[in-house]
Amino acid sequence: MKFRKTPVKGTCDILPEEMKLREYVLSMIKETYKLYGFSQIETPVMEHIENLTGKQGGENEKLMFQILKRGEELKKAFEDRKEELADSGLRYDLTVPLARYYANNISKLTMPFKSLQIGNVFRADKPQKGRFRQFMQCDIDILGDNTILAEIELIAATSTMLTNIFKEVGISEFTVHINDRRLLKAMGAYSGFCEENFDEVFISLDKIDKLGTDKVKEELLFKGYPMEKVTKFISIFSNWNKGISCAEYCSFITKDFVETQVIENIDTIIACVKKMINKDVKLVYNPALVRGMSYYTGTIFEISITGYNFSIAGGGRYDEMIGKFCGQNMAACGFSIGFERIITILQDNAKGNNYKNKKNIAFLIDKSISSERVIEIFEEATALRECGNIVLVQPLNKNAKFQVENLEKDGYKEIRKVLS
Repeated sequence: MKFRKTPVKGTCDILPEEMKLREYVLSMIKETYKLYGFSQIETPVMEHIENLTGKQGGENEKLMFQILKRGEELKKAFEDRKEELADSGLRYDLTVPLARYYANNISKLTMPFKSLQIGNVFRADKPQKGRFRQFMQCDIDILGDNTILAEIELIAATSTMLTNIFKEVGISEFTVHINDRRLLKAMGAYSGFCEENFDEVFISLDKIDKLGTDKVKEELLFKGYPMEKVTKFISIFSNWNKGISCAEYCSFITKDFVETQVIENIDTIIACVKKMINKDVKLVYNPALVRGMSYYTGTIFEISITGYNFSIAGGGRYDEMIGKFCGQNMAACGFSIGFERIITILQDNAKGNNYKNKKNIAFLIDKSISSERVIEIFEEATALRECGNIVLVQPLNKNAKFQVENLEKDGYKEIRKVLS
């Protein structure tokens, strides 16, 4: 058998230099969210197949990696042809595992519960820049808080975290888009669409930033929707500008379609968060923001950055999912950060390695020195590490010049040759 040295398509090897950057970003994420009272948890990368296919994951369910049954169970399922061949799958996000985690540990958790999850997720997607089949996600969620305090905390914490990270490469501006699924449904109903058509209509609407209103209109007409309804629906989004408030923009929506409180909440969230974060961060009501997950029930939000055609974070309120696992209603709201996309942006904009904020020291030991001297070097290295420095101890090579050059490339600016 011929072995292949390249990683599986959609995955990648991570070299030491990038690993330093990733560890630095992870430390900043944890440090920021800890200040907001989030507690880190961990869930398995594998989940029961029925949990992953219960329509909680929306379009991501179609991208799931399924794990076949083993041994006699697989043989029986294959012969029977009625049983599912898979009994588990790799998680495609961290939200479904969180719902199961909460249901399983409900008696041990205090409410509201503020969780932080960091881990790999898997999707059989088409690989491209900023998109992999195995990738790291960082999620924060607040369970048990049905007020907009949850949204305010999630958006403020994530905006602060991104500000702290991006300032290392001179980026201070990004945009937080906010909407509400209930408002989207109200606009669909106002335009004359039936509720069973909402998902299909919103899938087209989600393309409006890339295609424009005319192309989205054409797509809806091609799907067979009446001209009158499509024209009325598209006209809602034609005059949107980023500076307008939700209340002003949605003045045509009456109480027959949506509660006034839904509209007021969006403007309140924006006003509160603006006072808590860097002034360069833009917060806007975006009536065309959809978010793909079908489990969202209220507020939704997404973060974009100029020059990139992908979002770097997204989330919203999903008050109905947890109850499916634990048998009781549970308010829930979360924000998911695209870790790999943040790394891509940092690498694209790096002016220098600002994440190397610790002193890197290398001891190169000549093989002729005594064992007592070796012990002394290791004691010194231990003391330096205790002060937060990165210390490498290795034998001095014959080609010392080449060895030193490689160490300097790896960030070791202080190199000590121990010859006696």
